[in-house]
Amino acid sequence: MEALAPLIVILGPTASGKSALGIRLAQQTDGEIIVCDSTQVYRRFDIGTGKVSPADRHGIAHHLVDIIEPDELFTAGEYRRQALLVLDQLGPRGKLPILTAGTGLYLRALIQGLSDAPARSDELRARLRDIANRQRPAHLHHILARLDREAAARISPGDTQKVIRALEMRVLAGKPVGDIHRSGRRGLGGYQVTKIGLVPLRAELYVRIHARINAMLNSGWIDEVRLLIASGVPADAKPFQFIGYSQLRAHLEGNLSLGDAVQEIQQATRRFAKRQITWFRKEPDVHWISGFGDDPAVLAAALRRIRETQSRRQPQAR
Repeated sequence: MEALAPLIVILGPTASGKSALGIRLAQQTDGEIIVCDSTQVYRRFDIGTGKVSPADRHGIAHHLVDIIEPDELFTAGEYRRQALLVLDQLGPRGKLPILTAGTGLYLRALIQGLSDAPARSDELRARLRDIANRQRPAHLHHILARLDREAAARISPGDTQKVIRALEMRVLAGKPVGDIHRSGRRGLGGYQVTKIGLVPLRAELYVRIHARINAMLNSGWIDEVRLLIASGVPADAKPFQFIGYSQLRAHLEGNLSLGDAVQEIQQATRRFAKRQITWFRKEPDVHWISGFGDDPAVLAAALRRIRETQSRRQPQAR
């Protein structure tokens, strides 16, 4: 018989204080942070993705941040593979893994598992990207529509990275992407997962969202975007589609006033928070706490929940 290893998951909408709570829990429990965020994996896109600065981490290690270049493709499956590697490293060192989850798909991929999709092929991806560069980007989408109409219907013609991944899966697996996704999954084994959800009042969350956007702008967000453009990051790179980066790029290119850009960022972020709340409400076995992660009362409630679940840990049969 073998005891299950603990894994703490903190989830909630943007600006709810997941990072703050994660750091405070790590300080109290000798833990390390595993970031579960599809935007923070990209290097150099820092301010607008809400990365915690090294100074604000208070010495707590943060994993799966700044691991790929802006023009690289990153999938939920790749996130799962890398997160499992981190978990394998933390256990022998006696560190409690604390997952701060803003991307529900990545969390689901790690906990519930994914279908048996083919591994990435750098050679095939390079060929497909070359086609996209020589032809109109929509040309790849036309190819996908011929090979896999169902997959093409779910992906925007302008989302070149997703089109490339779908074509890669279709070609390598020899069957439609939908058939791959509907195949069996293998969930995370060997861990007792404690999920803590943050649920601030909606009006207060929106106030935080607006204040956070203003703080990002005051911290040099526009200059960051200007440097990214000047450094040659491709306009079709995935991070330039993120909330804020697309609007600020349009502003710098003269297509949007700064005031309109800020309003669009605020509105898009509020809508994103709503989608996150809707997604996470469907997540099973979440212990919801009302409030923000930087509230001492929320920290105390989270610690109580962790201690309760750890006291009920059950051994696992080999």
